[in-house]
Amino acid sequence: MTYCLGILNRFGIVMGADSRTNAGVDYISAYKKLFEYSIPGERAIMICTSGNLSITQGVITQINRDIQNHESETLYTLSSLYDIAYYIGSKSRQIQERDRTWLEKDNVDFHCNFLLGGQVKGEEPQLYLIYTPGNFIKATQETPFMQIGEAKYGKPILDRTITYNTPLEAMAKCALLSIDSTMKSNISVGPPINLVMYETDSYTIRHTLELRLGDPYLAKMRKLWEEYVQQAFEAMPNIEWKYKDDNTEENILID
Repeated sequence: MTYCLGILNRFGIVMGADSRTNAGVDYISAYKKLFEYSIPGERAIMICTSGNLSITQGVITQINRDIQNHESETLYTLSSLYDIAYYIGSKSRQIQERDRTWLEKDNVDFHCNFLLGGQVKGEEPQLYLIYTPGNFIKATQETPFMQIGEAKYGKPILDRTITYNTPLEAMAKCALLSIDSTMKSNISVGPPINLVMYETDSYTIRHTLELRLGDPYLAKMRKLWEEYVQQAFEAMPNIEWKYKDDNTEENILID
């Protein structure tokens, strides 16, 4: 299991991913799940992957091979991010079809998902979620973030914090807190954590980060967040219980 997220608003895009992969509790390893591609001044593209590792690695390999071989359709030649999303979905379908018979024979789950974010010159920044069959959906102003993998633990902070007008630096902090919350609740998600922040109309990826196990910033962030959550919890007013006895029924505050 892994956890990846992408956040889009008018200021740009933040994308983050953990690196933990497991095939059971006794076989845990780390593989990068966040990949960057850019032509400075023309386009900046980021891809996150989750699901069957052999499929997702195969897709990234094919993407890189097409670029190296100067094929007519690559991340660097397609004219829109929509076309790039379709291209990635097609690559995923091709590899699934090639391996499906053997994967199904051994009851191996071949499902996988991709997050695609970035900007091609002439377009606004965009964020797509590409599903196993190759179809995809696009983030909107009303739904500015997308998640793949172990999404449930990191979603509440995004729901409560992120808007279309959240500053980029705040978005990046929220993304890290979302990943850290997931790591706290699910041991199948873990560092190294990769984070990328892209500024609208910059057409280059300037801000990248990798946080490894024991990183001082990650430890400080977790400590502060847990302290602030505890303080907020303790500041919540007590519940106004409805107290019942044999003769009366009234609302009173019970400490």
